[in-house]
Amino acid sequence: MSKEQKRQAFYTQSEESVLSTLETSKKGLTSAQATERLSDYGRNELEEGDKKSLFQKFLDQFKDLMIIILLVAAALSVITEGMHGLTDALIILLVVVLNAAFGVYQEGQAEAAIEALKSMSSPLARVRRDDHVKEVDSKELVPGDVVLLEAGDVVPADMRLLEASSLKIEEAALTGESVPVEKDLMVSLAEDAGIGDRVNMAYQNSNVTYGRGLGVVTNTGMYTEVGHIANMLKNADETDTPLKQNLNQLSKLLTIGVLVIAAVTFGVGVFLRGESPLEGLMIAVALAVAAIPEGLPAIVTVVLSLGTQVLAKRNAIIRQLPAVETLGSTEIIASDKTGTLTMNQMTVEKIYTNGLLQDANDDLDHSNMTLRVMTFANDTKIDETGKLIGDPTETALIQFGLDHQFDLRDRLKAEPRVAELPFDSDRKLMSTIHQLATNQYLVAVKGAPDQLLKRVTKIEENGQIRAISAADKEAILSTNKSLAKQALRVLMMAYKYESSLPVMDTNIVENDLVFAGLVGMIDPERPEAAQAVKVAKEAGIRPIMITGDHQDTAEAIAKRLGIIDPTDTEDHVFTGAELNELSDEAFQAVFKQYSVYARVSPEHKVRIVKAWQNEGKVVAMTGDGVNDAPSLKTADIGIGMGITGTEVSKGASDMVLADDNFATIIVAVEEGRKVFSNIQKTIQYLLSANIAEVLTIFLATLFGWDVLEPVHLLWINLVTDTLPAIALGVEPAEPGVMTNKPRGRQSSFFDGGVLGSIIYQGPLQAALVLGVYGYALKFPEHTTYRDIHSAALTMAYVTLGLIQLVHAYNVKSVYQSVFQVGLFKNRLFNWSIPIAFILLMSTVVIPGFNTFFHVTYLSATQWLVVVIGSLITLLVVELVKAVQRALGMDKNAI
Repeated sequence: MSKEQKRQAFYTQSEESVLSTLETSKKGLTSAQATERLSDYGRNELEEGDKKSLFQKFLDQFKDLMIIILLVAAALSVITEGMHGLTDALIILLVVVLNAAFGVYQEGQAEAAIEALKSMSSPLARVRRDDHVKEVDSKELVPGDVVLLEAGDVVPADMRLLEASSLKIEEAALTGESVPVEKDLMVSLAEDAGIGDRVNMAYQNSNVTYGRGLGVVTNTGMYTEVGHIANMLKNADETDTPLKQNLNQLSKLLTIGVLVIAAVTFGVGVFLRGESPLEGLMIAVALAVAAIPEGLPAIVTVVLSLGTQVLAKRNAIIRQLPAVETLGSTEIIASDKTGTLTMNQMTVEKIYTNGLLQDANDDLDHSNMTLRVMTFANDTKIDETGKLIGDPTETALIQFGLDHQFDLRDRLKAEPRVAELPFDSDRKLMSTIHQLATNQYLVAVKGAPDQLLKRVTKIEENGQIRAISAADKEAILSTNKSLAKQALRVLMMAYKYESSLPVMDTNIVENDLVFAGLVGMIDPERPEAAQAVKVAKEAGIRPIMITGDHQDTAEAIAKRLGIIDPTDTEDHVFTGAELNELSDEAFQAVFKQYSVYARVSPEHKVRIVKAWQNEGKVVAMTGDGVNDAPSLKTADIGIGMGITGTEVSKGASDMVLADDNFATIIVAVEEGRKVFSNIQKTIQYLLSANIAEVLTIFLATLFGWDVLEPVHLLWINLVTDTLPAIALGVEPAEPGVMTNKPRGRQSSFFDGGVLGSIIYQGPLQAALVLGVYGYALKFPEHTTYRDIHSAALTMAYVTLGLIQLVHAYNVKSVYQSVFQVGLFKNRLFNWSIPIAFILLMSTVVIPGFNTFFHVTYLSATQWLVVVIGSLITLLVVELVKAVQRALGMDKNAI
């Protein structure tokens, strides 16, 4: 073997060929050989890769266009507005630094995936070296080492098995298969066999659950299957979330808008009004700064944070803030089967006994021999707390007995086990012998139906034992076939009575048996999963299943859940072996017709996710195993399992389900849609208000009016851009949020009528402010110019502030009347508007404050004009919404 390890298909080679390739024998290596190979191949551990320093991570956060605009705005504020600008700049800088710090934290969380992979490794391994067995640090294993395995061990490296005595290894973390794999050294495997089918191999970080084995190490470190996954994880493409894409798009639009405003203002000031270039530049910059909603990033962060709190209460833990919004745009939910759509617990579902097929919850007499045999021929242990410990198939049989008040512990006291023939993968049977009170011995045998039926000569029917007929066998085989078609794992139960303890030989003990019955088991679907799949489809989301489990099992569960139409005869299941035969281009042409992918590898999962993303779809991917980590990272939103999930899968995820429940994903999607809608409302509110401010100052400049001072804009933005904007972020979901189609990747914050609303609502507010200011000048209630100007300035200032507070009610819905969506449903909103109103009014009515803000007291008539001017915006917007609803525009909005 070359000094560089190769991920060869050792599972296709004979034992002799493998040992020859690895230049070793069943006796193992010498210490000298192991030391030499360790120097050549390196330690059996995962590489860390290059890591960015904390400072580098922090600087990377400032590459975002919106952040750059905000930093420029902060600098310009100081240059143009002095101390007032300094306050603005400090607020902007605080927002930017907080966002950067949070980004660094998120990046650190993502790196935890590789660390979790490393921590899974087995600390010690028992190897043959120098012709005797010794324990060594698993990090010092090398290709060619011969390792001993027994129940309870963590497999320390990838290895080709040389011996397997009833060996079963649980590989769910790598394959997603819920049942431990029974190892078999006699099979012949093709090179395209998936990991779950390579029954003569043992893979690093899998768990030995039963039996003993001996294997030769084939690969270590980054060349193992786990290392391959770690490498995929390290090199996985980072996908921009729809939220980030939308914010980038908004940043570009704002940049263009700011440049246009600055250029037009500068041109008008210098060329039409005769201002000096410096004066024109100062005004242009001031307007540009006013046009930027500097509080938007912070408010978006707050809205997302509040969404995470809501989801946490509903068992969805958000690890990456943008994931909240991404959920709302999800079009494809690619779900693992085991533990997410199913219970991850083998369960008895059908029993065939006394010639009848019955459901598991039907009554069963305690004298029924099928019930007695399934619990007697069983190695499950029950601890002090009542927890069942053992093989999932066997624990399911014991649990069935307990559900029918048949407690094995009590039975064994009266009818103790006195001998046994353990399960063997060759004969596929297990037998136990129990001494009865009558001094007879009961032989209880369970096993594979095709093997056990050969040893049956009699059959029990309603308590009577008779010779088994050909018709009986045909009925048994037909029932077995029918259960297998439903993807049930079928075991047969048989027994006989002996007058004395027989010789413990399979040909004596397991012969001339009485057929008792068949038991059909499956990892059943979660009770709420089918309804969740239905809701997802109604919401325009396509659920697909991607699993390492067998094709028949995956198809059966998919049909039971409604992922595949049970009446549909077309083939909707695609296997990993079939996927291997197709290029990416060929797969891209056919992948849409499949809803279930079975027997897939980590590479397959990534290809499937990317295929949907290439179609422009937003993909959510669930997973709990190490094998799921690369696809979780590649997906737009990776969803890990909190209960059954490995730390690796959680580390690669954006969201973790605390209850491992598919239905929780649908709850999260609904919250995500609500969050996006609320961010849209916040943007509509902030941008229309900023446009109103810019237009007010710009037009007033053209008219030669001095409408507002910097302190007025600063205070209005501080009062109206914080509490009301944040309160809009927690608006209740509008009706029909889960009957609309997903927004998808191409959606924008300006979709759904938001842009049109901003376009007319901003100028409307500006017109009303200028109208009130013009009224104050035309109908003065004071004598001196200074008093007239002061009153007009005050009226314009208060009108602008009140209009924005009233406008907050307008944006509760783009098309629905505020009286339909509810004035007082949002508790935070109910508090924020009065508080903002008090803060605004305090600058006018409190002595000393009005002097600082350069405003004056108003008469009753002037207050009436201000109030009417403020309320007109509500009336106009309500009228426009009514016209839009009459034209059916609300039906076309997503």
